[in-house]
Amino acid sequence: MGQCGLISSKTVLVFLNLIFWAAAGILCYVGAYVFITYDDYDHFFEDVYTLIPGVIIIAAGTLLFIIGLIGCCATIRESRCGLATFVVILLLVFVTEVVVVVLGYIYRAKVEDEVDNTIANVFNQYNGISPDSASRAIDYVQRQLHCCGIDNYLDWENTPWFSEAKNNSVPLSCCRNYVFNCTGSMNKPGDLYSEGCKALVVEKLQEIMMYVIWAALAFAAIQLLGMLCACIVLCRRTRDPAYELLITGGTYA
Repeated sequence: MGQCGLISSKTVLVFLNLIFWAAAGILCYVGAYVFITYDDYDHFFEDVYTLIPGVIIIAAGTLLFIIGLIGCCATIRESRCGLATFVVILLLVFVTEVVVVVLGYIYRAKVEDEVDNTIANVFNQYNGISPDSASRAIDYVQRQLHCCGIDNYLDWENTPWFSEAKNNSVPLSCCRNYVFNCTGSMNKPGDLYSEGCKALVVEKLQEIMMYVIWAALAFAAIQLLGMLCACIVLCRRTRDPAYELLITGGTYA
């Protein structure tokens, strides 16, 4: 029974190392997604430290790839030193992912305050010129999130751009995507998105931070199982270094 449990642990451990390679790619993708999204919404943030969870999760993904390589080699070769190194590095990555979860919750709670502090200023910088970064950010958000203004389209009346334009219209990015020949006129509110952008920007950014948190939690759970299996193999290796190898041709001493 003990030998059966040992072989099962080794088999599971090899399988988990393959999962670690896949997890490494997924974590790096999630981290890159955070960076790309931040680039689209960076005008709504004053605190660049919001990117920290993304940086950490990319680093964790890189380490997971290395861990998968070490773990496979150490398990098949039954290297006590390799398995010990595998467990230590896996523990470090586990701690890192716990830090990601904590930071994710902290910054998720701060998103609303960050957006509240910056969104009015960004709308006031709008000048309707596409190359202008603030104008590009506002138009992008309104088109992507199907929103208009801060709380609703009437907020545009308080912006310098609206006062200078003097045509009683909002930017064309406020037009509903199914309305043809929309001019942005406030006399036709049915042509415009009715929901404000602030709540949707907050929701979008919090949703992305939750992706980071759930990804970190999921792979942290897998790593716990990996550490458990590695410890079983390592303990048996320490007590009895001459047991059946997982690879073909293994024999008892």
